[in-house]
Parts: sequence; C-alpha cells; structure tokens
Amino acid sequence: MQSAPKPRLGAQPAARLESPFGAYQHVRAQTLSLAAPLSAEDCVVQSMPDASPVKWHLAHTSWFFETFVLEHALPGFAPFREEFRVLFNSYYVAVGPRHPRPERGLLSRPSLDEVLAYRASVDERMQALFARYPEQIARLAEVVELGVHHEQQHQELILTDVKHALSRNPLLPAYQESARARAGAAPAPMRWTALPDGVRQIGHAGDGFSFDNERPRHRVFAGDYEIAERLVTNAEYRAFIDDGGYRRPELWLSEGWDVRGAQGWEAPLYWLQGDGGWSQFTLEGERALEPDEPVTHVSYYEADAYARWCGARLPTEAEWEIVAAAREPAGNFLEDGRLHPAPPSAAGGGQFYGDAWEWTGSSYAPYPGFRVPEGAVGEYNGKFMVNQYVLRGGSCATPRSHIRASYRNFFPAATRWQFSGIRLARDPA
Repeated sequence: MQSAPKPRLGAQPAARLESPFGAYQHVRAQTLSLAAPLSAEDCVVQSMPDASPVKWHLAHTSWFFETFVLEHALPGFAPFREEFRVLFNSYYVAVGPRHPRPERGLLSRPSLDEVLAYRASVDERMQALFARYPEQIARLAEVVELGVHHEQQHQELILTDVKHALSRNPLLPAYQESARARAGAAPAPMRWTALPDGVRQIGHAGDGFSFDNERPRHRVFAGDYEIAERLVTNAEYRAFIDDGGYRRPELWLSEGWDVRGAQGWEAPLYWLQGDGGWSQFTLEGERALEPDEPVTHVSYYEADAYARWCGARLPTEAEWEIVAAAREPAGNFLEDGRLHPAPPSAAGGGQFYGDAWEWTGSSYAPYPGFRVPEGAVGEYNGKFMVNQYVLRGGSCATPRSHIRASYRNFFPAATRWQFSGIRLARDPA
C-alpha cells in the first residue's frame, strides 16, 4: 500500500453523505486512505498488547458489518471465510470464540491482500443490500449507523497504534510528510471561566447518533467551579518536569507513583531528551518539541499530578460537558491532516474539541437509568464500565463528524498512547 498517493482526508461533498450508504462509503474509503502510506510490513506490526495491527483493524471493521448486518439481512449469506469469525472478533463473547488480543500481531496470514479482498467483498455485499433490500436496511438501520461510527473509532486507533509502532522502530520513521504550520504567537496566559452552582442536564439530547453510554440524559448538580479556557501546553508541563514533578511522591496518587516507578516515566510518552534538549516523536517523525502545543500522551496519573502541582484539579465530566455543550464543536480534527495537536487559536473556542482527549476526574460508570441493549451489540460499552476514567472532546486523530459534547471516551488510568491531554479546573478560593 506504500506506493499509494498521500491520503486526502478532507470532508466529502455534502450530497454524498446525505444517504446512509453515502456515509458508509465515505467512512470505508477514509479508512483505506489512512492505511495507504503504509507497507504490508507496517500493517502487521503489533507493538504492545493494547494496540492492534492495521491489518487487523481493516479486517475487524469489515467483520462488524459482515457479522451484525450481512449475516442477518442478506439472502443466501455465506461468510467470506469461516475462520475470520474467530480471528477478527474483538470482544463479543455472544458471537463466539476470539483470537487472543495480545497475539494479533502473530497473524501474518491471512495476507494484507486477502484482508483487502475481504473488505471489498463486504462493501460489494453491503451495496447490494442497500440497492435490493431496503426493508432489511430499514430494519437494521441503527446497527449500520453504529457500524459507521465504530469504524470511525478504529480510524483513530489506526493512527495511534501506527504512531506507537513507528516509535518503537529505531529509525523513527515518519507516517506522513510535515503538515504543520509553524506556531505563531505564544498562547495567552491561562484564562478561567467561572460557573455558579446549580442543577443542569448532561447526556445526549436530540435525534442524532449517540452511543448507549451517552444516555439517558439526566440532571446533575455542579457546585461553583472554574474551568481553564485552553489546554495545558508542552512548556507548562515541562516546568512541572523541571521542578521535579516525576520525583515528588506527594503529588501523585499511590498507584500512579508505583506505575511511574515500574515503567520509568520521566516525561510524557514520545518525549525524547538529547544533547540539544527535548524533542518529540510524531507521525511526521522526530521533531523539536514545540513549547506552545498542547501536551499529549500523558496518563490520568500524570494529568492528576500536574493539576495537583498547579494547585488545581481535573474537571469532572459533568463540569466539562456543561461548558463544552455551549461551544461549537470545531477544532483540529482528523480531516485537517495535521494529525498532531495545534497551539490554541487566536479565534478562541477554548480547544474543547479536537487536538487532545481531555482526562476528567470521573470514573467511567453508567448514567442513572442506563440499560444495556439486548443482543451481542449490547457488549459494545456497558461491560467496560469499571476501572477506567472518562476523557472528553476528541483529538487531532478523531473524525470531525464523530464528536459531540456528550461523547464519552474511556481508558485505564495508566494509558498514554492515545492523544490524551490536560484541562484544568479549580474551586473558587
């Protein structure tokens, strides 16, 4: 795939996205464009158990439509290959056995070409379903829409997993050529927005798509608080490092301090220190650390320790959503092609969307009244509601049409390979 032209990630004409099949085609093509700069060897690497090879992502997203749509709707259905039902099942116990996640990188076969043929077969059969069996599509419309958004999640994972894999290569190869403009003026001093206490509502509202974990909409009480109007920058985080932040146990949660020591953390993931100072590995290869860009690839433990060092804290997910819901969901997303956080815009907006997923102080738990949907797709979110923290806002690798104020991402507290950053909150003095 390496000989393919550089991917073009811009938004497609609106007319093409008006129909459900148009949305399906657009997302499927965009996934292939993300894999286009990679070689077959790149696509098979699994650099850690939490990541998956690109080839697996390409197959699994096709498996989703084959398993949950085609199998239940297409007359005369037969699987592309029976073995794929096991190889490319992620965590759906109700579907059947699964190949172990840490061993996905051992799947040198099927080949990348066969996986691409699998994708093409699924696309052809989905096209036939849309064209010939509208009543079946209507019956499974919600599952098709879920599959499109599921694939957008895997688009982001393709980029973050590739970044981790390339960072483990001693050559530090680039995924793409530089797409970044030089930083302009330094960010303004941190500004804060104050909100009075009160009862408000959070959670998804309206007729648009949402995942089950965003519902039901419900009331929350938020006390007086202030929230920062931009993300924490590399320069600000470096001051924490220079002040001994990674060597001061009083700043850390006990578990975080132990993880820091066991894994030898001294800086965010992908920061590199040499004779010339700090640099950073990016999807464009190694680059000098830009002081005004948002700090990313920090764990919940690091974000919490930094906030404590500042005399602040992380916002709860309710505090975040109360403010973000009043903002336009605009920012630096996948389609912009930068694939790296950008300094705060002079136009404002607070960086609530795009650039970096923002750790919150909220454990990932069901909303009041949450009910797990019936069937295998009910395993999508509910069974993961333990031992994880919520992140909000999307990142530079998130598709623009995929994000909204109510979107709840979640990861374990030690996770660092995602584009995860820091927004501060504080209580009034």
